[in-house]
Amino acid sequence: MPYTKDNHPNIMYIFTDQQSANMMSCTGNKYLKTPGMDSLAETGIRFDKAYCSNPVCLPSRFSMMTGFMPSKLDIRSNDVGWIESVPDDILNQSMGWLLRNAGYDTGYGGKVHLPRGMTPETMGFERITPDQRAGLADSCVEFIQRDRDKPFFLLASFINPHDICYMAIRAYQDLNWERLTNELGALNKALEIPEGISEDEFFDKHCPPLPDNFKPQLNEPEAISMVLDQRKFKRNARENWTEEMWRMHRWAYCRLTEMVDAHIVKVLDALRDSGQEENTLVIFSSDHGDMDSAHGMEHKTVLYEEPTRVPLIVSQKGTTPAGMIDNKHLVSNGLDLIPTLCDYAEINPPANLSGKSFKSLVEGKDVESWCKHLWIESEFGYMVCGERFKYMLYDEGDNREQLMDLEKDPGEMRNWAKDPKYGDILKEYRQHFQNYRSEFLANQ
Repeated sequence: MPYTKDNHPNIMYIFTDQQSANMMSCTGNKYLKTPGMDSLAETGIRFDKAYCSNPVCLPSRFSMMTGFMPSKLDIRSNDVGWIESVPDDILNQSMGWLLRNAGYDTGYGGKVHLPRGMTPETMGFERITPDQRAGLADSCVEFIQRDRDKPFFLLASFINPHDICYMAIRAYQDLNWERLTNELGALNKALEIPEGISEDEFFDKHCPPLPDNFKPQLNEPEAISMVLDQRKFKRNARENWTEEMWRMHRWAYCRLTEMVDAHIVKVLDALRDSGQEENTLVIFSSDHGDMDSAHGMEHKTVLYEEPTRVPLIVSQKGTTPAGMIDNKHLVSNGLDLIPTLCDYAEINPPANLSGKSFKSLVEGKDVESWCKHLWIESEFGYMVCGERFKYMLYDEGDNREQLMDLEKDPGEMRNWAKDPKYGDILKEYRQHFQNYRSEFLANQ
């Protein structure tokens, strides 16, 4: 029989690729339906101010798996070919080993995308499948149903809605269909419009409109041009796509999110059918988001809200507060995840990690010492994010210093750093920035 003791819970960490925080119907997004993710929100707590460590795949995943900022190994982008191997002292305290050494049966399925030598096995996992799609859901079901006499920790890393990346790439250049059969096949399916609906009716009633912040930011930082020129398809999309193409991009992004939600539903159904739902903690998140046409951009990398703010739901039916939304506390799914897992497994987290367990927040406790700011890195600059304000300092450009007021300007359409009324706020955030820079970049 599956393990059902109630002393140490089973733990599942399910995360998607490139899913922004608002890409769930439980957030009020009426252009998609995500019953699987919504079911977790109904039985648990959704953190509305959760951020990744770096808005691109590899750095964010490194942070989640280790609890360190990517700058620990001077990682700022997906290009880490210069790293020959990850030091043993980091691998030995990575996520899988911490849970395995605590007595958990640890399984990893799906996408990896980490520095060389950082594999599920070297991180303390049994690799249950390399499949990132439906086959991953099937392998998760099998893992859940195994007979065992100890709790399990299952990590399921799904690829979608990442396939949205290929819309802009394909619009600019020819792609290898044979190599990208799964990716382009999923994208083509996502771009289909419902049968029996005319194109006029589709765009009038069904396809998402352009967002309010579709236009570029006023006095846009020069770093954005660097991002657009880094991959020519990005600039091509901004300069040459029609409104209908951008809206189709948004439509496909929703459909790809629904595809991955269907896989998550299968995993959650298996958990319920196994009788282990009330003894299993489920954490759901994503490695980063997507620009989703905000500021005339797609893909990620930049420090706007769309790619940096991610979904984060914590659910254990009958234990976690049902349907709660925490829109106050800032949480990092890179720094805070491992301390939280250790907390639930009743083990001490590594002393050299800076993150904190958010278990106390899940339990509704008043945590006076909770952090008021998060440090977020990117290939082109750094950011300190607060409850209302964000401060960014890009590496280059005359307009490299940015201050955002998310309460007054949630679409981040202007830079408030040069407004005299924000002088004290700017000074405060400059100091926060220097403090975090000293803390996290000291290891380079």
